[in-house]
Amino acid sequence: MHALIVVAHPNPQSLTHHVAATVRSGIEESGHSAEIADLAAEGFDPRYSAADQAAYVKGDAIPDDVAAEQARIDRSDSLVLVYPIYWWSFPGLLKGWIDRVFVNGWAYQETDAGIEKKLARLMVHLVGIGGADLGTYARRGYQWAMRTQIEHGIFDYCGASVVRSELFLPPESGDWSEHLATARTIGADMFRDERVEIAA
Repeated sequence: MHALIVVAHPNPQSLTHHVAATVRSGIEESGHSAEIADLAAEGFDPRYSAADQAAYVKGDAIPDDVAAEQARIDRSDSLVLVYPIYWWSFPGLLKGWIDRVFVNGWAYQETDAGIEKKLARLMVHLVGIGGADLGTYARRGYQWAMRTQIEHGIFDYCGASVVRSELFLPPESGDWSEHLATARTIGADMFRDERVEIAA
């Protein structure tokens, strides 16, 4: 089986990239394959353009870069998003990727009868990396607000199942090895039982 790991961080030496590479190692060590989509290095344009709007409103062909991203997801059994948390959400680069790629006609279909969810086959794993402690996230309900926005507002709308959602926060010791061990486990376990949700 195959996973697409999407990373949104401009620094290839970042913890975000290190976590993504560790997830990939776990997948490959378990006998499966994985591809990393490094949106910054690949120069993905997150701006929702006039061409994107024309595809939605007038039914024009989707832009080539969007079609290429959709094809990568179509080739995958699992989608893994690894991202730093900026202002309690995705970085703009990743949000723009979602805006442009998860479009009507591919991710979902608007019909007279309602919304047809078109990504029911897709299993999603989320790994957010934050810079504050858990108390900060819990105090204002940010953790649950993010989960509602991302898991329900995006993926459930398209029918995709979020089977694992992790929030990696700075350890008091400064030692990130436990989080990296979890990242490897995410990869190793990815195709064992995709339908079991593990709460963050």
